[in-house]
Amino acid sequence: MQILLTGVKGQLGRELSGALSGHNVTGIDLPEVDITQREAILAAIEESTADIVIHCAAYTDVDGCARDPQLAYRVNGLGTQNVALACLQTATEMVHISTNEVFDGLNPNGYEEWMAINPQNAYARSKAAAELHVRQLLSRAYIVRTAWAYAPGGRNFVHAILKHARDKGAVRVVTDEIGNPTYMRDVAVAIRQLIETGQYGTYHFVNEGSCSRWEFANEILRLAGLQNVGNTPILSHEFRRASTPPLYGALHNVAGAALGIRLRPWEEALTEFMGLEIGDW
Repeated sequence: MQILLTGVKGQLGRELSGALSGHNVTGIDLPEVDITQREAILAAIEESTADIVIHCAAYTDVDGCARDPQLAYRVNGLGTQNVALACLQTATEMVHISTNEVFDGLNPNGYEEWMAINPQNAYARSKAAAELHVRQLLSRAYIVRTAWAYAPGGRNFVHAILKHARDKGAVRVVTDEIGNPTYMRDVAVAIRQLIETGQYGTYHFVNEGSCSRWEFANEILRLAGLQNVGNTPILSHEFRRASTPPLYGALHNVAGAALGIRLRPWEEALTEFMGLEIGDW
């Protein structure tokens, strides 16, 4: 299969490059190809002769999106529309990567794939727009939502906790934001399995189980041997930031599980990741 990855330099893009071995994979990213330029993405898809585009490219700085909503929509909304239009023109399948933040976070029981979205911040609205463009334009497409992403070499919560713990000797983490810590290596494997099924639709690919950000941080510190570092529990309103994430953002993998695609528990995935990363910290 000929596969084109957008955002190949990002956390998921790098993991997909490894997980898709055996397929003919081409990757694009800034500055060479800008998804906000429709002709550039069309040319890249035509040159790659791709059977499927896995669209990972996005503006994922949620606080940056809050400060500049127009930029958020230009990259995440319009950029995805450009990719979808190019896929339509070239008869190419598409996988669009989305987020748990499209939900409002008011349901303490979490969210299945078919539940109504209700984005509450600029990043979430831009990603909801992206989903809408994909659904309106393409019949042969997958939408994959994930959450709390981490992977080697990325800028993520795990690395932030480790850096803060070692620089400051203590951390303060919110207890009232609930989600699914998710290892992008596992998501990449799940996407490979998904595109081989031909079962187009919306999927939630997250590591099994959920926790608070505070519990996630505690496990990171434990696995790093930093149990002596204080982790003060706080509430979201005590942590000032430009964006407001959904408080109950846990996703349930129902659609993927029905196809036999399951991701391991988040604790198990984090243990493996930390075993790979500790030497670098």
